[in-house]
Amino acid sequence: MLQPKRTKFRREQKGRMKGMAQRGNQLAFGSFGIKTLENCWLTAQQIEAARQAISRRMNREGQIWIRVFPTKPFTKKPLSTRMGKGKGDPQGFVCPITPGRILFEAEGVSLEIAKEAMRLASNKLPVATKFVVRRDYVE
Repeated sequence: MLQPKRTKFRREQKGRMKGMAQRGNQLAFGSFGIKTLENCWLTAQQIEAARQAISRRMNREGQIWIRVFPTKPFTKKPLSTRMGKGKGDPQGFVCPITPGRILFEAEGVSLEIAKEAMRLASNKLPVATKFVVRRDYVE
């Protein structure tokens, strides 16, 4: 699973996800990608499941770039615990996503294979996505 090697603080506040993505909203490495259309918290497990779906469909040909990384710890209190007594223990890491963010990029495969691979990956994600192609892409 993806997670930071170390963090400055064990726990973080929830924060707010508003507006469109200001960074990571254009293809930078590959010719194909998937772009989000909604806000969400992507967990490390969801990112890994989508990555596996892409690499299996592409038959390990071409190259894949993961453009998001889970750095924000999220906490949960144990079941049947009364309110109060402080914040819960860290359970894992998430990546806050805003609309317009590129999640995955691919290169080195045909348009049809890339489209199908990204479709399979988007089925693993809890957010609506859109397939994008580089402007200057020619087959």
